[in-house]
Amino acid sequence: GPAVTLQPETDAALQSAAAVVRLDELAGQGPLAAKLFGTAGGDPAMNGLYTHVAFFQGAADGWRVFRIGDVLDYRILSQRAGRVDLELEESMMDEASGRIGSRTRRVIVGWPIAADGSPPAEVTVTPAQ
Repeated sequence: GPAVTLQPETDAALQSAAAVVRLDELAGQGPLAAKLFGTAGGDPAMNGLYTHVAFFQGAADGWRVFRIGDVLDYRILSQRAGRVDLELEESMMDEASGRIGSRTRRVIVGWPIAADGSPPAEVTVTPAQ
């Protein structure tokens, strides 16, 4: 068939959407729709994956978003209702030498699960082993 020529989209909201470079749906959250996502930003040599957890509030309100941090990458270790365990890879600057190093740390991201399926008002991030 014939080719179709596309023109660039002009909706300003698509700029934010295009910045999303990673998306992970979180399963097992009951009626709550939840996801982890990362947007590109900052200096990619020093982290640059702005990592968030988001909960769907409804068509009128969209998503309630919480920023977890600015990392190189994350890995989901486990997940269950009200909790996701993450391994975070991060760049670290040695102030004395000026050298960039890296570290791996683990965190537990937790939130209460409401009986009515409403999104949490707050999220906690707790260091883990």
